[in-house]
Amino acid sequence: MAKTLNLKRHFTKKETPVLEQIDWRLHSVHGFPLPVEAPATWSDTAIEVAATKYFRRRGVPSLGGGETSVRHLLKRVTKAVRQAGEWQGYFSGEQAETFEQELMYILVHQMASFNSPVYFNVGMFSEYGILGTAENFVFNPKAGRAEPLSSAYLHPQASACFIQSVKDDLIGIFDLLKSEAKLFKYGSGSGTNFSSLRARGEALEGGGESTGLISYLEIYDKAAQAIKSGGTTRRAAKMVVVDADHPEILDFVNWKRNEERKARVLLAAGYSGGMEGEAFRTISGQNSNNSVRVTDEFMRRVRDGADWELRSRVGKKLTATVPAQELWREIAKAAWECADPGVQFHDTIQKWNLCPRSGEIRASNPCSEYMFLDNSACNLSSLNLVKFIHNDELDWEAFSQTVRVMLLAQEILVDYASYPTAEIATNSHCYRPLGLGYANLGGMLMRMGVPYESGRAVELTQKITAFMHFLALEMSQEMAESCGPFKEWERNKEPALAVLGMHRNEWIKTGQQWQPLDELMSRVLKNVARTGLRNAQVTLIAPTGTIGLFMDCDTLGIEPDYSLNKIKTLAGGGTMQLRNQALSEGLARLGYSESDSAAIQKFVALNGTPVGAPEFNKQHYAVFDCAVAPKNLAQRRVSPQGHLQMMAAAQPFLSGAISKTVNLPHSATVEDIEKLFHDSWAMGLKSVTIYRDGSKLLQPLCAEC
Repeated sequence: MAKTLNLKRHFTKKETPVLEQIDWRLHSVHGFPLPVEAPATWSDTAIEVAATKYFRRRGVPSLGGGETSVRHLLKRVTKAVRQAGEWQGYFSGEQAETFEQELMYILVHQMASFNSPVYFNVGMFSEYGILGTAENFVFNPKAGRAEPLSSAYLHPQASACFIQSVKDDLIGIFDLLKSEAKLFKYGSGSGTNFSSLRARGEALEGGGESTGLISYLEIYDKAAQAIKSGGTTRRAAKMVVVDADHPEILDFVNWKRNEERKARVLLAAGYSGGMEGEAFRTISGQNSNNSVRVTDEFMRRVRDGADWELRSRVGKKLTATVPAQELWREIAKAAWECADPGVQFHDTIQKWNLCPRSGEIRASNPCSEYMFLDNSACNLSSLNLVKFIHNDELDWEAFSQTVRVMLLAQEILVDYASYPTAEIATNSHCYRPLGLGYANLGGMLMRMGVPYESGRAVELTQKITAFMHFLALEMSQEMAESCGPFKEWERNKEPALAVLGMHRNEWIKTGQQWQPLDELMSRVLKNVARTGLRNAQVTLIAPTGTIGLFMDCDTLGIEPDYSLNKIKTLAGGGTMQLRNQALSEGLARLGYSESDSAAIQKFVALNGTPVGAPEFNKQHYAVFDCAVAPKNLAQRRVSPQGHLQMMAAAQPFLSGAISKTVNLPHSATVEDIEKLFHDSWAMGLKSVTIYRDGSKLLQPLCAEC
């Protein structure tokens, strides 16, 4: 490396270690055998997530067998990342101490979080000497190649998101099954475009005919069902993408719907329900998110009422034609009935591809936010936006420092981490894609007294996302100047600079003017043209499910709150009651007295909504609207168009995409879903997923009132 990075302290002081400033208290956690030490400011929910999901429970003799403190967890992670940064040459000495303390401050104050595999795996060897079984590959920069590991935790699996290809032969199909198993074991998820697999009846080279796409998807589904992600109670995360011209596309579209119908029959016959019940263990198709990949040409044919060609996988021969509108209707009908499939818009995704000369983007991770080349990986981190609210504005300096520290930590993880195949390890080294995003947008807006479905919310989302994205690009540019750009930069320089210019043009189109951001954009575009970028991707918006609870977020990712009072069904059994914590701050911001606020909060605890409380002003109804309407108040919910508007506000300022569910009322029609899918494409979204309330037999989140 040419030079180390210049890091400055913002949150910490050299003479005062972060953990010594924290008020630590012991907490009792259901299902955990010992008292858990955690910061006094953390909620019971956050502490429960840390203890039951992230603590190392066995094999740590120095701690009496396992971790029992949030202090243990965060020290293990921050120390390991610091050490990895030192031996990779990003910093040394005082700079290393600055990095570790700033990172510790951010994590312990719940300002941001890594993705779950970091907590599952990072620091096990460096802190506790745990080796683990060798299964993965790590890239050796000195040798210039990926090499097999001797022990798993020497280079832990740290990325949550993987995209893998599949070869259209028997061994290739089962090679993917093996690498998926590695990913699930250590807590990560995988997505694949399976369109290369021959359809049922297509000829095989050795004679005979293929049993078809669905037959192999059923095998993958059962394998995912058997594996608990990270070895805990998290379910394996998987995405299946199929192109709209595959001969079995109609079978794929209806796969989940038909299987859920079987489950209804089994439940009616007395078989047990629930995630682990006999009914759902018996059927297939329930362990992946499914998406259909459509092109602009397909959308035009839907509009024009034209036919659509289905083509064989070998030779791309025409096998059948179907009315495009008929296929489109079947996609919407299946989504109406069981929430799958979602839709990915192929040409929009390629339009924003930073590395088009290296290949097309054909798939995504399980939640559709990471979209990049096949056989690649991305580690994620997310900022908790609520932690940056300051006098009805964000503390942009604290926000900037957090972006810089988290992105550097993610960059360090790229070559520190291991990967399930040599190809993924090599591509991760060569492209270095990262996924910085945010959570708690809905909670932030509620605290600021801003309705989620409003012009002001759109403006704030545009501003925050654009600023985060260009801050991340600037940090990546500085790392490129210090360490060199990602290997494929020169090959993709011209189209990459064009994409960065598109990001700035989208900001100009908003009509907003903010000098710090305008200056940042100009500086970044100028410097990137000179030095390149260290990372082929830097931003996206993840679902932040488990880490959102770990950070005490009221809302996840870019979502509004689902309901002010809600119950979450947990994988592995049990439920968790979640109550919105933004209500009191939002009421105070809107000018309510302490007594009126207390009365409204009591009303909400009983009714799930402030609507109808005598003390509550009708003008403020929209501030507390959620994704699901309270009983007998069908109109009091964020509209489907409101969900899309917020996605469209953020999407132009992200490298990747957005993991989000557009919630629909139970009364929504198939035609409503057709229109929503079409509007998503017209608004420039890369993908969209819907959920009609009550459409699935298993619903992990439901309103309490």
